[in-house]
Amino acid sequence: MITSNELRRKYIDFFKSKGHAEISGKSLIPENDPTVLFTTAGMHPLVPYLLGEPHPAGKRLTDYQKCVRTGDIDEVGDPAHLTCFEMLGNWSLGDYFKKESIAFSYEFLISKDWLALDPRMISVTVFAGDENAPRDEDSAGFWKAVGMPEDRIAYLPASDNWWAAGPTGPCGPDTEIFFWVGGGLPPAGSNKGTDPGNWMEIWNNVFMQFNRVDEKTLVKLPAQNVDTGMGLERTTTILQGKTSVYQTEVFQPIIAAICASAGGYVYGADPEKDRSVRIVADHIRSSTFIIGDPKGVLPSNVGAGYVLRRLLRRAIRHGRKLGIEGSFLSGPATVVIDNFQLAYPELADNRAKILEALVAEENKFLETLKTGEHEFEKMLPNLLKNPQKIMSGRLAFKLYDTYGFPIELTEELAAESGMKVNREEFDEAFKKHQELSRAGADQLFKGGLADHSEVSTKYHTATHLLQEALTRVLGPHIAQKGSNITTERLRFDFSHTAPVTKEELEKVEALVNEQIARDLPVTMEIMKLEEAKASGARALFGEKYEENVKVYTMGDFSKEVCGGPHVERTGLLGKFRIQKEQSSAAGVRRIYAVLE
Repeated sequence: MITSNELRRKYIDFFKSKGHAEISGKSLIPENDPTVLFTTAGMHPLVPYLLGEPHPAGKRLTDYQKCVRTGDIDEVGDPAHLTCFEMLGNWSLGDYFKKESIAFSYEFLISKDWLALDPRMISVTVFAGDENAPRDEDSAGFWKAVGMPEDRIAYLPASDNWWAAGPTGPCGPDTEIFFWVGGGLPPAGSNKGTDPGNWMEIWNNVFMQFNRVDEKTLVKLPAQNVDTGMGLERTTTILQGKTSVYQTEVFQPIIAAICASAGGYVYGADPEKDRSVRIVADHIRSSTFIIGDPKGVLPSNVGAGYVLRRLLRRAIRHGRKLGIEGSFLSGPATVVIDNFQLAYPELADNRAKILEALVAEENKFLETLKTGEHEFEKMLPNLLKNPQKIMSGRLAFKLYDTYGFPIELTEELAAESGMKVNREEFDEAFKKHQELSRAGADQLFKGGLADHSEVSTKYHTATHLLQEALTRVLGPHIAQKGSNITTERLRFDFSHTAPVTKEELEKVEALVNEQIARDLPVTMEIMKLEEAKASGARALFGEKYEENVKVYTMGDFSKEVCGGPHVERTGLLGKFRIQKEQSSAAGVRRIYAVLE
């Protein structure tokens, strides 16, 4: 039986044997991309290179990457959905294309030297073609060439088999690989198109073949890229003959710790309790990865911190459904740290931070529950005057929306007083709330290649000048603690214990504008990381770097390890103006600035 750790290693070793360089997976918190709260796919950190920048490790790359997607958070609890997952990826940056990519994937899956899966259990999909682009006969032909039967190839529309960065930009057909999860062998003619419920997707090969200029115009890209992603948890499930990711060793030790906290509950005894166990297992694993990330966040009421808080509070609520009253998350979190620290050493490095944050958030939420119970008690006298003994869903939603008080607990309290909650009315209010949240999430999670415009590139370049100027004005202790760039402004966080004075800000602003006026050349050189540091190049503390890195130098002023993108000369930036400076966290200050 192949474990997830073995699968991770086999994948990397296979692609290294095919000339791919192993690179490090990146932070869960994207750098300089306001379109997403978290890294949502393995390709996300490689965006500049997929857009044409040379990668210091070459044109063939492979890695494993932790990802977080929360668009389907309400579905988590079924046997398949996860908020945090790992993607195994390989890339070709203008090197090989469809033929080699398909051959590599199939060899890895069926070869006795690698995964040794039964080829009879595999089917694929390819793009069916539409008014914008032709049917992907190339991919279908390459699949047939490696032995895929015609009836195992499904031709599906763009909604299934077309990848795009956004309304414009790089795009192209993809081919997805599926494994049979029905009983016995799949019947003749069965594939994702004819029998969708019995085929589980395990791998997606994206062929970035075109650039979309406008709604009707596709132009072939000069350098065609391949971006593939295999789901580690799903593939582990298949390799172990399981029917759920939660049955594998990825989750079983976490589940055991949760069940121990729940008084020895036996997983499998009660479907509803099993769902709660799965929710806690997924959410605590996700939260541990988020807090333990090199750029990890803590629970808060905004952005990534809000998503983290939502995950933890949902886990605590489902812990209560299992009969767990007090703090318990640190137990399963310790299991996550111990079991994943080999692949992600940052979890061990941040062990204390993770466990402290979990206990603090649990205590805070328990106080929230007390507040909600108190508010319910205040409502109770009026509620009891209702002869139907029904609490309106509007009031129940107010407890949820204002105090974070779970509807299930409201129903419990109402039942104790002989009342029912108008759940239909609550669900209607909650659905409206979800639609608004999802509309916002669609904006935040559209990311990937969405924000590498000319304006954003200028702002990214300006952050280099800003950091160097801050160091020269405030002192050598200045270190970047995060940044966020939109097409309207830049936000830069840095280590500094006191507010920056007006005079200091004026000096910083003047120094940046001086370098812009000098029209300094921006040059890039690839070198060893240690060589780069020895040469005086700045590097982000806690960031994972490859052995070879890109170093951007701006004249005689700034030198920094960075992936890009950058303008060619500082004179292209325009006038730099600091809008405001404020506190971001203990010992961290934040500057907002614009280019005019």
